[in-house]
Amino acid sequence: MSEVESANSYDVIVIGQGGMGSAAAYHLARRGRRVLGIERYSVGHDLGSSHGVNRIIRRPYYEHERYVPLVSRAYELWRDLEAACGETLLHITGGVDIGRPESQTIAGVLAACRRYDLPHELLGAASLAERFPAFRLPPDFCAVYQRDSGFVLSEASILAHVRLARAHGADIHEHETVLEWSVDAGRARVATDRGVYEAEQLVIAAGAWIADLVPALKGLAVPERQVLGWFAPSAPELFRIGRFPVFTMTVDEGDFFGFPEFGRPGFKFAKHHHLGETTTPSTMRRSVDAADEAALRSALERYFPDGAGPALQLSTCLYTNTQDEHFIVDRHPDHREALLLSPCSGHGYKFCSVIGEIVADLIIEGETRHDIGLFRFDRPGNRRATAEADFPRERI
Repeated sequence: MSEVESANSYDVIVIGQGGMGSAAAYHLARRGRRVLGIERYSVGHDLGSSHGVNRIIRRPYYEHERYVPLVSRAYELWRDLEAACGETLLHITGGVDIGRPESQTIAGVLAACRRYDLPHELLGAASLAERFPAFRLPPDFCAVYQRDSGFVLSEASILAHVRLARAHGADIHEHETVLEWSVDAGRARVATDRGVYEAEQLVIAAGAWIADLVPALKGLAVPERQVLGWFAPSAPELFRIGRFPVFTMTVDEGDFFGFPEFGRPGFKFAKHHHLGETTTPSTMRRSVDAADEAALRSALERYFPDGAGPALQLSTCLYTNTQDEHFIVDRHPDHREALLLSPCSGHGYKFCSVIGEIVADLIIEGETRHDIGLFRFDRPGNRRATAEADFPRERI
C-alpha cells in the first residue's frame, strides 16, 4: 500500500456529521477506531435538521414503548458527554404531553409510564393552567406531566461530539461533498470532490441527503420542509424555565410542540409536519411567508394567548420521514459493509447519543444489547416488509 493510500485508509468512514453522524464518529473514535467523518457543509450548519438551538427530550414515548429504554440510556450518555466536554447540554424543565383523554397521545404516554414505572401526573386543563399559567386548554383536554423531560442543545451537542471525536484521533472533513460510494472485495470506497478514501466499514448518516446516496431509500426516506417559530410573549415571565415546561400537544389544529424561552428571544413554537411539504434539500423553499406564520398562529393564539405576540423569527429546517416514522438503523440490503443510519422523522434528535453507542456496537462487535428491531430496513410499515417475528432482537 502506498503512503497516499495509507493516509486515505480508515477503519470506518462516517458520511454526515449532523446529530447522528457526529455521535457515531465520537463513539467509534473513543473506542479506538480510526475514523473519517465527512460533512458537506460546516459542522453545526443550519441547512439540515439539527439547528434551532434545542430539541425536546422526554422519557414517556407515545410513538412506541420500545423507545423508552433507548431514551433512558440517551439521558445517561448526554450526561457523559457533558462531563467529557465541560458544558451543559441537557436542560431538565419538566414536560407535558397534551391531548383529549381518549387520544393516542395520552393513551400512549400513560402506557409507557405505567410499563416502565415512570413517575407522572395526569392533569386536567384547569390543574395544568394552575401549575403553568401560560397554558389555556379547553376543559375536555388533559395533560401528562413528567418531571424528567427537557431539551438537548442541538448545535452545541454536535460541536461537542465532533470536538471530542477529533480529540480521540478522528479526522473530520468539513465542506467536502460525497460524490459516490461503492463496496469491492469487502472494503468500502468513498469518492468526494476532494479525494478518494477507503475503509473496512461505512456509516451513511447523511440526513435529508441520504436517499441521494442510497437509491434503496428512495420513497422510504422523504425530506419534508419544517418551520420553527419564536414569538414575543406579552407575559414573558410565564415562558421562562421554571415556569414553563417543554410540551407536545395534539389538538384540533394539529400536532404542536414548544419550549421555554432559551438561547434566543421568544417562545419557541412549531407544528409537527407544518404544511406537509415534501421536498429535497436542494429544492426546499428556505424562505418563510405569511402562510407559515398562519399555520402556527391560530393554535398559538388559542392555547397560549400570553405567548402570541409578534413573530421574532421563523426559520426552516428539514424532517426526513420514513413511512411509519420510525428510524432506520440497519445494514444496507446489498452491502453489509455499509450501515444505514436514521432518518429521524422529526423526533429523533434526543436519541443521537445512544444511536452513536449502537453504531459503535454494531461496527465493532457486530451486535448491540439495545433492542433495535423496530428500526430494521425491512419491517412492517416500510415498503419491503417482513413479519416482525423475523426480527432478531440484537444482531443485524
